[in-house]
Formats: sequence, C-alpha cells, structure tokens
Amino acid sequence: MVDSQYYLPNSICISKLDCKEAFELLSSKEKLYAHYLSRAAWYGGLVVLLQTSPESPEIYVLLQKLFRKQTPAELEKVASEAGLTSEEYKAVLVYAAGFYANMGNYKSFGDTKFIPNLPKEKLKALVWKSKAFQENSVEMESLWKSCSQLLFSLEDRQKQLGLGQDGITTYFSGNCCLEDAKLAQKFLDSQNLSAYNTRLFKREPEAGKQVYEVRLASAMKTDCAGDGEGQTRCGRYDFEDAVFTVRRGDYAPLMEKVTKNLEKAKTFASNENEVRMLEEYAKSFSSGSLDAHKEGSRFWIKDKGPIVESYIGFIESYRDPFGSRGEFEGFVAVVNKAMSARFTQLVSMAEVLLPELPWPAAFEKDHFLRPDFTSLDVLTFAGSGIPSGINIPNYDDIRQTEGFKNVSLGNVLAVGSVTRKEDLTFLEEDIKDLYLKLVGPAFEVQVGLHELLGHGSGKLFVQDSKGNFNFDKGSVIIPHTGEVISSWYKESETWDSKFSTIASSYEECRAECVGIYMCLNKEVLSIFGHENEDAEDVMYINWLNMVRAGLLGLEFYTPESKTWRQAHMRGRFVILRVLLEAGEGLVTLKETTGADGRPDMVISLDRTKIKTVGKNAIEKFLCKLQVYKSIADVEGGRALYDGYSEATSDSPHDFLRIRETVLLRKVARKLFVQANTTVKGEKVELVEYESTAAGLVQSNTDRFQEEAEELERHLVELSSQDVSCWC
Repeated sequence: MVDSQYYLPNSICISKLDCKEAFELLSSKEKLYAHYLSRAAWYGGLVVLLQTSPESPEIYVLLQKLFRKQTPAELEKVASEAGLTSEEYKAVLVYAAGFYANMGNYKSFGDTKFIPNLPKEKLKALVWKSKAFQENSVEMESLWKSCSQLLFSLEDRQKQLGLGQDGITTYFSGNCCLEDAKLAQKFLDSQNLSAYNTRLFKREPEAGKQVYEVRLASAMKTDCAGDGEGQTRCGRYDFEDAVFTVRRGDYAPLMEKVTKNLEKAKTFASNENEVRMLEEYAKSFSSGSLDAHKEGSRFWIKDKGPIVESYIGFIESYRDPFGSRGEFEGFVAVVNKAMSARFTQLVSMAEVLLPELPWPAAFEKDHFLRPDFTSLDVLTFAGSGIPSGINIPNYDDIRQTEGFKNVSLGNVLAVGSVTRKEDLTFLEEDIKDLYLKLVGPAFEVQVGLHELLGHGSGKLFVQDSKGNFNFDKGSVIIPHTGEVISSWYKESETWDSKFSTIASSYEECRAECVGIYMCLNKEVLSIFGHENEDAEDVMYINWLNMVRAGLLGLEFYTPESKTWRQAHMRGRFVILRVLLEAGEGLVTLKETTGADGRPDMVISLDRTKIKTVGKNAIEKFLCKLQVYKSIADVEGGRALYDGYSEATSDSPHDFLRIRETVLLRKVARKLFVQANTTVKGEKVELVEYESTAAGLVQSNTDRFQEEAEELERHLVELSSQDVSCWC
C-alpha cells in the first residue's frame, strides 16, 4: 500500500471558482482586456511545469493528448475495456485534476509528490487503448517511456521538492548543493541582479574553475542588446574562484506567447498606467530584465481601483529551496465592490492601527504608503496554486518607499473555507458548530490583517551606495536587549537574499502573528461587521483556527531531513509552539482515541486567556521577529525561528508521535475548477465547468485547443534540452 500522503483520494473535494456574476457586469472592452490578460497568464502558467520537476512537462503533454482526443466521459468506456474498475478510472481523473490544479506532480501546498492511485500497468493499459494512442502510437509510446518511471516513482529523494539529496528541484541543476546556491547569490548581489527570474546550472569545470550558467527567463534567445534595450547583464564573469555566464532564453517560446498577449491586452487598457504597465511587463518577459518588471510594478501600484485587476510574473519564492527564485504566476480578477468597501475602511484606519503593533516606532516605515486594498473575484489564477490573499509586489525597495497593493480573493475565500463537519479534525465536539459557522468570517478578517498590516508593516534598515542610512544609526535600540543596532542591509542586499531558506516562512509567520494580534481590536472587527458577542466569537475562532492550523502543519514536516515543505504551515506550527510555551492552560493538546479505535487528538484553547496570556506571548515574539528582520540579523533570526520550528519527541509534547496522528487523520486540500474565456466575433464568452475531476480536466484540455500541438511540442523540446542536467 502506498502511503496516503503520496496520492490524492477519490473523495477529494473539488469546487468551482465562480466569477460569472462579476464577469457579466464588465463592459465589452473590459472583457477583452480580461481575456487577453488571462491568455498571457495561462501561457505563462505552463512555465511552472518546467519549474517543478523533470517529468512534469511530459506528463502534462501525455494527459493533454489523452483527454483532447476523448472526453473524460468517452474515456470511461475505454477504461472499462482496458480492465480498469470504476474506482481506478476515477483515480486517473483525480490524478489528472490534481496535476492540472498544481501544474505539476508535486503539491503546491506542501511540495510533496503525488502519484496515480492505481497500478502502473492499469494506467498503461488505458493509454494503449486510447484514441490518442491508436492515432499516433509512436508519439504516445515515446511520451510514456520518457515519463512513466518518474510518474510512479517514490524513491526517497523524489518524495518532495528540495535541493541536493533533500529532494527534487529544477531551479538548480541536479549537481548543485546549498554551497553552490550561496555562491550564486553572492555573484548575483555583486552584479545587482535579482534571482527572481533565473535558474542556475552547474557546468563542467574549466581550467580548474567551477563554471555556472545563470539563465534568465526571456523570449529573446540572443545575449546581445535588442533595439532600444541598452546594455544587457548577459556575459561571462570571473567571480571568486568560479566563472559565471549569464544567458537569456529560458522558457523562450512560452515567454513569447505571454508577451504577445500582453500586447493585445494593451489595446483594451483603460488608462495610461495600465498601458505603461503592460509595456514594461512585455519588455521584461521579452528581454529577461527584472528592472523592467519592477518598473511595470510601479505603474501597477499607481493604477488605483481598476475594475479588472491583474499581476503577472515570477512572484513567490516559496518553492525555490534557497528562497530567492520566483515561480511564475498570473492572475486576473474583477473587483467585488461591496467587500472592497470594508477593506477600504481598514486601509483608512491603518495609520491609527500600525502604532499598536508591538515594536518601537523606529522599526516602522517612516510614512505609511496607503495601498489599494480590494476584494476580487478571480477569473484566472495561473500557477501552482491559488492563495486567499496577496500583498505585492515583493520587491523590498518598492514596498519600502513607493507602496504596494493588497488583494483579498473573495470567491476563493467563499469556497475555500467551506468544510464538511466529518472532515473537521482535532476539535472538541461542542465547538464544531460554532467553528463551521464562523471560520469563513474569521478567516476573512485574518486575511485582511495578514496582508495589510502584516506584509505591509515594518521597516528595513538600509545603507545605500553612497553610505547614507535610512535610520539614525546611533539612537535605534534593540528593544529586547537594550543595545544599539550593529547590522543592516547593504545596497544590493534584500530580505530574500539575506534570510534565504527561511525568508518566506519567517515572513508568513510574522504576518500571521500580526493578524491574530490585531484581531483583538474591537474597531477592526467592527469594520468587518462583527459587534459585541459576535465579535468575541469571531476573535476566538480566528485564534482557534490558527492553533489548529499549527497542529495540521506537522503534515508538512519531514522528520528524516528535519525540513519543512510549506512556508505558511511552518509559520503556523511556530505560533502553536509559542502559545504552548506561554503555559497557564492557554492551549492544551490531548492525545486520545477516536470512535474508530485509532489514535486521535483534541485541541483546547481557553478563550478567557487569549487577551492576556495569548496576547502577551504573541506580543513579545512578534516584536523579536520584526527587529531581527529590520536589522538584517540573520543569525539571531535563524536561531529564534529554527528553535520554534523544531518538531521533536522531547517533552512535554512528542511532536513526532503527534505527527503520525495528524497524517492518519489528514484531509486532502480541495481543488478549484476555473472558467475559460473565448472570443467569438467581437464578444468574449465565459465557459464554465462542473465541480468534478472531469470538469477540472476538461477546463484544461479546452484551454489551448487552437495551439495545442505547437505548445506541446515546445514543452517537450524545452524539457528534453535539459534532461541531462537533472541526473
């Protein structure tokens, strides 16, 4: 029997991401703008296949060819003829749905590999019986041969994403280790180059020197400057005892598709900021210039309150084992005006709320840069997964001095927080009804605070290229030691480059702490429509949800390598540890036996102690998180964060035994079915699909019908050219 964490159950919950009402309210011009932005996002989303695992592109092409020739319903009969049971065929559909939803064969939330929940011979029999195979057996057999072994393999290193022997990654060639990643980061910093849109390949040594190739994502394949481009960063560099070559052209055919659709979208832009934004994005994806993407992000920030909102590029660095390279992501969404009004109220109160955060004023930004904060109904979210809220851009220099935007994804929250009572683990029975009633509203509050006051708060102390400081070096005191600060960020250093492997999780933990800390404020809860007893209940459920999430986080810990596979869940486990350490009966974990006779666990949170014991514990911890981040104290920050991240068998809690119970009771993360848009004449039509594995599969096979063969050829070629790099 395969361990259940490595396959998706047939009972997995699948929900439709409904945006029809919001989309139909758009004008014809806005619909065309949304359509071409969506096309750009979907083409770019295919890059994630190449960023996930060596086999993902071929698996994708195999599935596309299989389901493009026959619908899921038509293939069901073929499956029966090939000897598959109805449950085995459903497992095929669930695997395909999960693959499309994660854009690869590793879970976007947890970075664990998943394989089809049926014998390899059964899946092969279905492929061989299919119409796709009958029409082109040579091509299908070649695809099967190239990906089937890894498709089903669960060798230790292949069970999760990671660097070196800790897992699989295609951000680095297979011969890279952590020391290579550190050296490459030093090189990139020396050239003032960002790692966001790069991959690193270690080549054969030359003249006793190690050789590395830094590959930039771009449609252009030549390293010389194009028309009006100016000097490029491409070329050969001697650095320390190594040679680095910076080249363009990674994902070139896909970047070209992205660029062309951004140009088409520009025709339907509603203002000059959107036009300039799209021009800079197109320049970035064409030439590989991160500076152009940053410039596009500046125009994006200036585009206040658009009806159709979008962002696209190499954004989040969660899945880079070193924490610096961004995964491609693109979203297009429509503003929900009613919910956005609440977030606007929250923004208007931000300058009053920020001083309540538990760090001295010197550690907060000099000026609050009032952001857009809107609730959006997602039309398109291309990438490996869909979050509930976003705070972007992730460029430190822009966020610190020019601003950012917050978005809450309303239709994701609406279906994402819906939980079946039978799936509600580790809570006392008499709490479950209240939890189910209020977890949605509580999570809405948490997302708002997490994004605006969490990611949007805090100052980084920086010394610029001229030696100037953005703080008073002689007077800023570290609150928990009373010492004058002695470390800060140099000109080319960023939060990601300094804190690298813990940066993403540390920052998510900081933002989560801000959320539960600030939800104790009655005025905040009032903005979201919660008063009196209802407000107290929402606050309690928000804290309880965080404590439960910390326990569930153990699913994403790998004891063998002592590593965490998911940034948010590591952060939530850290918060659980902080609250358990606070003592006084605030949080208790009781190991018990379930009605089925198997090990179980019950969480208790004393709601009468949240505002005293709980608040005091989070206040002290959150202040330290911010201080270490502000002063670039990597050693202090790592010691604090790694300490609370430890999951051991030591008393008073045997977290390794508790983890076994968490795995035993785990519930698969739900999948989302997204719509497509098509242009017929001068009109854009929305195409929706049913909330099933078959519907999710169909939505993906419909997405690239006109250019399917061309795209599939590109993906196989891009994958094949680097096949020797992963050994």
